[in-house]
Order: sequence, then structure tokens, then C-alpha cells
Amino acid sequence: MTIKFAAIGINHAHIYGQVDCLKRAGAEFVAFHAVEDDLAATFGQKYPEARRVADACEILEDSSIAVVTTAAIPGDRAAICIAAMQHGKDVLTDKPGMTTFAQLEEVKRVQEQTGRIFSVLYSEHFEVPAAVEAGNLIAQGAIGEVVNTVGLGPHSLRLNNRPDWFFTRNRYGGILCDIASHQFEQFLFFSGAMDGEVVSANVHNRNHPHRPGLQDVGDAHIRTGRTTGYIRVDWFTPEGLPTWGDGRLTILGTDGYIELRKYVDIAGRPGDNHLFLVDRKGVQHIDCSNVDIPFGRQFLDDVRDRTETAMPQQRCYNAMKMALTAQAMAEQGTEWAR
Repeated sequence: MTIKFAAIGINHAHIYGQVDCLKRAGAEFVAFHAVEDDLAATFGQKYPEARRVADACEILEDSSIAVVTTAAIPGDRAAICIAAMQHGKDVLTDKPGMTTFAQLEEVKRVQEQTGRIFSVLYSEHFEVPAAVEAGNLIAQGAIGEVVNTVGLGPHSLRLNNRPDWFFTRNRYGGILCDIASHQFEQFLFFSGAMDGEVVSANVHNRNHPHRPGLQDVGDAHIRTGRTTGYIRVDWFTPEGLPTWGDGRLTILGTDGYIELRKYVDIAGRPGDNHLFLVDRKGVQHIDCSNVDIPFGRQFLDDVRDRTETAMPQQRCYNAMKMALTAQAMAEQGTEWAR
């Protein structure tokens, strides 16, 4: 059975990755809704098979559409997902899936009430072959039991290319809610845990006083019963780096460790998706550029079979719960808490 899907809200460029993920897995892209003509023009040229509809209700009320995907402004995503689930559709949203605890609770309530799938495409895990291969190696026992992770998510700001909502705290949700939701999900996944605790968290605007709503750096210490972790995200990628960010992840195990250089190897190796494995046998570099990324297929199988193979529903929720918790903890006593 070919699954048809549609997009509502295309404000973040991650929507292209979401659509491509579902298309690669065999789904049919049939429609999209966007209020912004400039975004819609570019998007429509990329995906001419999908018709643009003037009203999102046309998508919601079309019973032939099984899945709705969204990369709307972060503060709007929960409402879109809730409406889609209430209309009998499964949803795949960009991160963050929501920007407040109230939205999280309402998403959970509606998901449990409707029995639909609510999923977040954490692209820095599910769309990065090196991260997928790290999971494969750990499952095979390559580094023993995971005891600590360090997840770094630096990004390039490119001020002139960002819309106003990007700098409005209540619209994007804060740097730990937004960017670091990737790292919270990976911490839970590599720890083999469904939930975790935020020990400490910080956010700051260190170098952009003309954009008071922007948080340009944030970090957090986290833990489960058997694993600890550290997360740092920022908007300080230098212009000299040939890509948008030097995303890194180090996973320490009892028998070795893995370091991922997801998007660039600053030591000079070409390409991306570099994995370094250090164990009792020695040190090796693994090129992961051709590793299979199964998330899209697994998600569509879950839609068909009502299973949770792509990502357990609870880990999906709790990654966002940890991100929201860290955001709230970091903002205590700051201007963003007012």
C-alpha cells in the first residue's frame, strides 16, 4: 500500500529533508499548504508533484492522506500536529516538536486519545549515516556499555538569511528546546534509556545584543541511572568552516569510545559522516557515507502496522520533555523568564 502524505507549514528548510525522507521510503507526496508565497514558490519547484492548497483544512479533511509532516514556525507545530491527529492522520514534525510544556501535554493527550503516531524527525540522528552506524556498532557491543556522551551542536547564524521569528524567544522556543532537542534524543538513544534527568542548564546571549530574543549559546548536564552526558549548542560557527556546523558526538563505553564528526573532518579528510572507533584492538576511521538510514521505511511500516520501530513514542516525548526542562531551568532568573 502506497502511503500518501502532505505538508502543512514549510518555514524551516528541514521540511525538504522530511519530504525526501518519506519519498525515499516510498510514500507519495500529494499536497502542501504554506501561507508564504516566496517559500511556496521555491518549494513547489522542488516538488511539482504536490499541489499547493489554499486552506490547510483541505489536507486535514482528505481521507486519502495518511501522514502530515510539518516544519512550521516552532511555536505553531504542536497545533498543526494536534489538528492532524484529530483528523485521523499520523504526524512527522521537525524538531522541536513543541515549545511549551502545555503543548507537550496536549500533544500527548490527543495522541493517546486518537491512537495516532506523533513523531519528531531528529535529523542529526536519523538522517546522519554516521549516527546510525554508531548505533549499529554499539548494539554489536563494540564499546561495551555506554557510560557517557558529549554532544556538540554548533550552528552558523547567517543573520541576513533568518526571518524575524527566528529571533523571537516565544516563537522558536529557546536554544536548548530548539537545537539541543537533537542532542537530548541522542543521549537517550545511545544510553538505551526512555527518560533522563537534567542536572544543570545554561543559556546566554553573549555576542548579539541587537537581537535580545536570541540565545546564542546553551549547555546542559544530564543523566540516567547508568549514564551521564553533556550537551553544548551554539550559533558561533566561524565563517571559515566550509559547512554550517561542526557537529560532534563522543560516546564513551566501558570497552572503548566512538567519536563522530558528522559534517566535516577539520583534520582534512573530504566529505562528511566520519566515525572514529577506539577499542582494545586499536584506532580506526570508518567512512559512513554509504550506511543505510532506515528511519523513513520504519516510520511508514509503523503507519501501516501501528508499531513503534522507528522511534518509541515515549522516547520521542521524553527527549522534548528534557529539552523543555533544561530550557526552563536555564532561564530561571534571566530576562527570558519574565
